[in-house]
This record gives sequence, C-alpha cells and structure tokens, in this order.
Amino acid sequence: MASLNQRSCESRDPRDSGPSVVRGEAAAPEEGAGWERRIAALPSKHPLRARGVSDSPLLRTLRGLSAPHRPVWFMRQAGRSLPEYRAAREGTGMLAACLTPPLAAEITLQPVRRHGVDAGIFFSDIVVPMKLAGVGVDIVAGRGPVLEHPVRTAADVAALPELPDAALDPIREAVARTVAELGDTPLIGFAGAPFTIAAYAVEGGPSRDHLRPRTMMHSDPGAWDALAGWAARTSGAFLRAQVEAGASAVQLFDSWAGSLSLADYEAHVQRHSAQALETVADLGVPRIHFGTGTGELLAAMRDAGADAVGVDHRIPLDVATHRLGGRTVVQGNIDPALLAAPREVLHEHARDVLRRGLTAPGHVVNLGHGVPPETDPDVLSELVTFIHKETR
Repeated sequence: MASLNQRSCESRDPRDSGPSVVRGEAAAPEEGAGWERRIAALPSKHPLRARGVSDSPLLRTLRGLSAPHRPVWFMRQAGRSLPEYRAAREGTGMLAACLTPPLAAEITLQPVRRHGVDAGIFFSDIVVPMKLAGVGVDIVAGRGPVLEHPVRTAADVAALPELPDAALDPIREAVARTVAELGDTPLIGFAGAPFTIAAYAVEGGPSRDHLRPRTMMHSDPGAWDALAGWAARTSGAFLRAQVEAGASAVQLFDSWAGSLSLADYEAHVQRHSAQALETVADLGVPRIHFGTGTGELLAAMRDAGADAVGVDHRIPLDVATHRLGGRTVVQGNIDPALLAAPREVLHEHARDVLRRGLTAPGHVVNLGHGVPPETDPDVLSELVTFIHKETR
C-alpha cells in the first residue's frame, strides 16, 4: 500500500466514496528566494526567519512542500482535557488567564509537551480583543461570553471603542514567552472572525440560530457593515500583535458562519474576513481560515485571503478539496466524537481522513472541531504518534 504521505492527483482509493477531484492549478510551492521575500517584513529575530521553524512539517505543508510526516495539531488542545491545565487555572477566570502572560504561555505549551503535536495554538478566546478594547464582556461558566450591553443599533456601533495598540502588550508578552520555549515548533496565532465577533455583540451572548445578527445585516445593513468592520479591525490588530511577537501562522476562526447562506456570506461577511486576514498579509505568515458548518462556504472563505482552509467533520476532505478546485491546502477533519470510540475504530477513521487528504496539495491533520473537555489525554498523545507513523 502506498504511503499516506505520498500525493498523486491520479490515484484514488477504491473505497473512497467521494467524488474524484478535478484539480485546478495549484499555488506554486514556496521555498528558497520566494519564501524569503514573502517573510522579509518580519522582524529579523522572528522564529519564522530561523530555519528550524520555517522547515517544520506544519510550515512546509502550508507552503505546499513535502514534509517528513503529515503535521497534526488539535483545536482546543490546550484546555479542560488536561489535568495540568485544570491545576494551572484553579482560582483564575478564563479571561484573566488569557491576559496573564506567564499563565497563557504555560497553558499554550502544555499540550505540545504532552502530545508532541506539530504546533502550539495560542491560548486565548475570541472575545479577548473585545475585552482589551474596553467592551464589557465576561465568560460566564456554563454559558460562555456575555456582553453587558448588546450592540443592536447604529448608535451602539458608533459607541464601540477602538482597540488601543498598548492594550495588546500582554498578548505580545505571552507570545514571546511561548515561542522562547517552543524552539523549532511553530506557534499559530488565533482570532475570532468578524462575523462571529459581531454576532456575539448583537446577540449579547451565545445563540442557537444567530437570528439577530442575520436580521441586522438585512434590516440595517449600514449598522451591520460598521459593526463587522469594527470587528475586522479588532481581530486583525489582535492577529498582527501575535505575529509580530513570534507566531509563525494564524488561524481565523468563524464559529458561527455556518448559519449563513453563501449569498449572505459573500454579500455581508466575506470582505470583513478579508480585511482581518489582510492585516497580516504583508508579514507573509500562512493564514488558515476555519469555520463550523461551512461546507458550502469553503471557496468563499479561501477567497477571503486564506492559504489553507479548515474543514469540519461534516464533509469528507476529498469533497472539500473538490469544492476548492483542488488547489488549496486543507486542514482537518477527524470527528471529535470518535476520540471516545474504541481505538481500532478511531484508527480506521483517521486512516480514512489521511487517505482523503491526499487529494489536496497539502493536508494539516486536525479535528473537525475542538477537543471535547472529557477526552482522555492519552488518546490524543497516541493519535499523534499514530498519524506520524502512518504518514512518515
């Protein structure tokens, strides 16, 4: 059987029930002088300017290059599934933990030490930039982020404070502390996408149907546009601070975009996500765009300015690659529910994901969403070892 790290646009496993992929013209792999030009604006001491990080499996894969094995990391790999996280967080609220640099750095590093993943993901929350800007928001146990005052009118939007650059200093310090410990392992910066940030602001907290923000974009498109623009500036500044401090890639996370039709996404959201991603475009770091329930939006999310598109567990990777024209690196998409399944069931599912990932120009292995809090950490560690062995 061919190695699962071998790529061929001609071969296709007969057990693959998804469509064959008609490749579009893939983006040219970036190496040598082209890569050096791309990252030339980064500070001279940035980890990505060092050969070890730049040649890591994650960075090579995101650039369309071969790697010694398929890189793997997990969304929410730092968090409640780890006993060391629970010990570190004891007595400290979520937002306070995110804004305490030594603690945020330690939490980011914990899963890298334990699981041997190929990247750290900066420990934060999508509402942290809102908090830093001065918006009254807190994370309520058992509910999630809750705003003191929902943003539902043009006047509410006009009253939103801009994010001062100095307010990002704790983020810069936490990132710098983290990358100093990571060595050749890259750090991925993180921010919530403008739609999700704006939707939280309009709803005032979590929602099942996101009806208010979807109504606002049609009933008061001017106010919606101003709010989403504010969210794009805020998330963009948050991403840029992480990259300048040492993050080697970024992920823009759109938790709620799956509630949108493609028409609404393209008309009311895409340009704002593009604005957030454009904030780090001149720095050259690879940009990943991920959303949940966004199978119909994948190409539009890519066209907002992403180098790679995250795919949740709802559609197979070969189907996603087909929708992306065969020219985009994909990330995903092991079903988190199978982490609690018998080991042989999880392994067969992972093999299927790896096999389908061969249809793309590059594949970063991840879950189709975040690590469930009740996950046995040993399962994740063993899964990393299994993926590395299967794709080496």
